[in-house]
Amino acid sequence: MREPRLARFFLAAYVLLVAYATLHPFSGWRDPGASAFAFLVAPWPRYITAFDLCANFFGYLPLGMLCTAASGRPLSAARGALLAALAGAALSLLLEGAQSYLPSRISSNVDLLANMAGAVAGGAAGARFAPRWRDGGPWRQLRTQAFGAEPAADLGLALLLLWLFAQLNPATLLFGCGDLRDLLAGPPVGQKGERHAAQLFVSVEAATAAANLTAILLLASAGIRDGAPTRRLLAVLVLAALAVKTFAFAILMRAENVFAWLTPGAQLGLVAGSVLALVLLALPRTVRLALAAMLLMAATVLVNLAPPNPYLAATLKVWEQGHFLNFNGLTRLVSAAWPFAALGYLVYLASARLRDSLR
Repeated sequence: MREPRLARFFLAAYVLLVAYATLHPFSGWRDPGASAFAFLVAPWPRYITAFDLCANFFGYLPLGMLCTAASGRPLSAARGALLAALAGAALSLLLEGAQSYLPSRISSNVDLLANMAGAVAGGAAGARFAPRWRDGGPWRQLRTQAFGAEPAADLGLALLLLWLFAQLNPATLLFGCGDLRDLLAGPPVGQKGERHAAQLFVSVEAATAAANLTAILLLASAGIRDGAPTRRLLAVLVLAALAVKTFAFAILMRAENVFAWLTPGAQLGLVAGSVLALVLLALPRTVRLALAAMLLMAATVLVNLAPPNPYLAATLKVWEQGHFLNFNGLTRLVSAAWPFAALGYLVYLASARLRDSLR
């Protein structure tokens, strides 16, 4: 039953992410003066772009796949498509109706159809390929060999995937999650023109990257079962995060800036965090959980108190968000909220460990 349980974690998280991306930036709410669902009988939009169609289709494709995976039982392609179509239609209809109250968004029957088409395709594909992943496939084998059977391991995997997703935002420092200043609309410290030595920014970025990297690796190690190749799995996690960061800069920035994230501070933080994590992995599991929580909160405080980095700002001047505005708002939200979700997860693991020791 682990696969449906994990799929349900992913499905719940994905629904929340789709809702945020659809309604971002959540400002200017007003009465549309008509039914919120008037778009259903309206003429087709005058301008329909291939980008919008693809974004809606592929945005709902994973939703359909997760719906079939979360059902907990084998489904035919037709039943999987039907289940996904109902779920996709309900979610899309609700969100398109809510968009009617936002002046910056336009509800569209074409978007609704594209969303449903993506969900149907995802549902059919999920019903077709999910058994291969469940019944002795590579995903099942990896999870069986690497992670424990308790529900906490599934939740930890979901958190790690969300952390990898947060690395797609090029506006954050390397591994620098938890920046709440944009969400709270407060002016960042140091915005009034103070001058700081370049070494300050190198030190801040190095400390942020090292603390977050160490905390992530300690958190991930808590879900790996005894006897699994822990260091090898953690190395794969770090390489995946760096690949995602590079991919984000390659897609969203100019080609010459693809490695702009690999600053001297980031390099120092990578080395320091990796060495520190290797040393701390020898500690008992409970101690690692406590250290991970402390490092996460320390890094989050540092991110929110650090002055804006003019060198990062100069690189981001070439960043034209355009069609990716909502996507980047989504990655910013996940990045800001992730440390607090991870802290709750660490508290849950520690309390479960305490309960087991008292039995």
